[in-house]
Amino acid sequence: MDNQAAADRYSLFREYYDELVSYLTLKLRSRDHAMDIAQETYLRVMTQESSAPILQPRAFLYKTALNLAIDLFRKTKRQAEESLDSDDVQDALVVEADQHTRAETREQVRQLYEAILELPPRCRQVFLLHKFKDRSHAEIAAHFGISISMVEKHIIKATSFCRERFKDSI
Repeated sequence: MDNQAAADRYSLFREYYDELVSYLTLKLRSRDHAMDIAQETYLRVMTQESSAPILQPRAFLYKTALNLAIDLFRKTKRQAEESLDSDDVQDALVVEADQHTRAETREQVRQLYEAILELPPRCRQVFLLHKFKDRSHAEIAAHFGISISMVEKHIIKATSFCRERFKDSI
């Protein structure tokens, strides 16, 4: 890329930087993530091999940024799913009990474990993050890119489902 093309791309980025960060902040619900994605967008634009002029510069920046945001979302989602495997669920449900109630407690833990596994994947992930990883509703909403209201609905659904499964045994 020649110096003029690099200068043009730099001025393009400076022209749209604030607008791009605002857009990404709305999409990602995090100004820090938005600024990171905007910076990565700049690096991608500057390191692009072609020295041809960009015909629709604003659209090009937004498309690049949106693709990077999607990559971030996929990576975050994959990490969340990996960190919430069944061993974590079982470990989190282990309850210390005296000798007399140990067998009963194990059965209840097993039933709760099975109930949680029956939940839809997103509902289960939200419930586990809230109940066993002590994440706030806002943190979970930002993590999955959903509203706080949707997080609350997932938690209510999971709690109700588990209560229904235990209503006869408690």
